[in-house]
Amino acid sequence: MPDSSDSTSSSPPLRRVVVSVLASFFGVQGSRRHEEDFTRGRPLVYIGVGLVATIVFILTIWFVVQGVLSAAGAD
Repeated sequence: MPDSSDSTSSSPPLRRVVVSVLASFFGVQGSRRHEEDFTRGRPLVYIGVGLVATIVFILTIWFVVQGVLSAAGAD
């Protein structure tokens, strides 16, 4: 017989982890969501999503700067 407590204590879906990480990037993470993240989530998932989001952010800034420099003729 499956244990029903596993479904309530399971880790949150990836979409919710991404939203939570992005909210924490901007500093708008609510205290209730913060508590849920620390009680239900697996740390490695949040670390992985955070690293990927950081890399995407850095690459976006880099591409924007390269585009601006290229448009300004500073190549």
